[in-house]
Amino acid sequence: MPLIDANVILRYLLKDHPAMSEVAKETILAGAQTTAEVLAEVVYVLKSVYHADRSAIAETMEVFIQEITIPNRLAITYAFRLYGKTSLDFVDCLLAGYHHMNGEEVVTFDEKLHKALIKDPILE
Repeated sequence: MPLIDANVILRYLLKDHPAMSEVAKETILAGAQTTAEVLAEVVYVLKSVYHADRSAIAETMEVFIQEITIPNRLAITYAFRLYGKTSLDFVDCLLAGYHHMNGEEVVTFDEKLHKALIKDPILE
């Protein structure tokens, strides 16, 4: 199963380069995997380069991760839901997801992240 990078995911989601987008689609539909780090890059590019709305990014990515193999799917799904609902950056949302879904202890000096760790913002 191939490990795909951010560019493959972006071509698949944006369908902005016919040839590359088709290869990306074929690769993903045949079975592909990626990592949280790659997804963080995708979120960064969609937000900073394409100026996509946070909630639109969250919704799109939450659907997308159902199409691929990815470790920690529950924590990552949580992270996208949190990203769409708050102003936390995506990496902080991932940390909150690992904490709330996997029971990981997260140590931080970031007050906004600390609040998200203490009280689950998704349940509010």
